[in-house]
Amino acid sequence: MTNFTLVLGNKTYSSWSLRAWLVMRQCGVAFEEIVIPLDRPETKAAIARYSPARRVPVLHSGDLKIWDTLAIAEFLHETFPQAGIWPADPAARALARSIVAEMHSGFETLRRQMPMDLRHPPMPPRDSLPEGQLGTDIGRVQEIWTDCRARFGHDGDFLFGQASAADAFYAPVVLRFATYGVPLEETAAAYRDAVLSWPALRDWIAAAKSEPWVITNS
Repeated sequence: MTNFTLVLGNKTYSSWSLRAWLVMRQCGVAFEEIVIPLDRPETKAAIARYSPARRVPVLHSGDLKIWDTLAIAEFLHETFPQAGIWPADPAARALARSIVAEMHSGFETLRRQMPMDLRHPPMPPRDSLPEGQLGTDIGRVQEIWTDCRARFGHDGDFLFGQASAADAFYAPVVLRFATYGVPLEETAAAYRDAVLSWPALRDWIAAAKSEPWVITNS
C-alpha cells in the first residue's frame, strides 16, 4: 500500500487528471491510481464515491482528500518541497503561479473547441491561426510560452528550464495543438516538441492508447 491514491478520469480525455498526474510523477513517490471512464451512465456515481466535489482528479492521502488540480499541486509542493514543483527563484515562481492560475481559470474557448482527445487522428498543419476568440486564446498561449522561455528557460527545455507544475498545466494544451495542427512560432514550436518528448507524458499517452473506453460524441 502507498500513502497516496490519485483518482483520475480516463487518460484519453481527462486533461485536468493529466495535470495532477504529471505533478505526482514529478514528486517521484509511489501512488496508486483509480481510473474512472468518463461520460458513461455510472460515471457520476463512481466519482462521487471518491470526490466531495464530484469531479476528478482527487488525491487521497490517508484520510485527507484534495480535489482541484491546483490545490493538489500546492499540497504536493508543501509535502515535497525539494521536488521542484515550483521554480526555486522567487520571480520565476511568481510568474509560474500566475500562468498556471491563468490556465486554471481561462482559455474557455480553446478548451471547448479543441478538447483533449488522444484518440483523435492528428490533423494536417493549418496555414494560419483560426479567427475569433480561439485564435486569441492560441496567441496568448504562445505569448506565455515565449515570455517564460526567454526570461527563465535558459537551463533546460521547459518553461522555467526544468520541468515544473507550469509544464504540467500546459501539457494538455501541447497535446491539443499537436492534435489539431495548430501552427506555432519558433519558440513555441520548440517548447511543444520538448513537452511531447517528456518521458512522463509519453507514459500517459501510452496508457491512454490501451484504454477500451470511447466517447463517441467527442
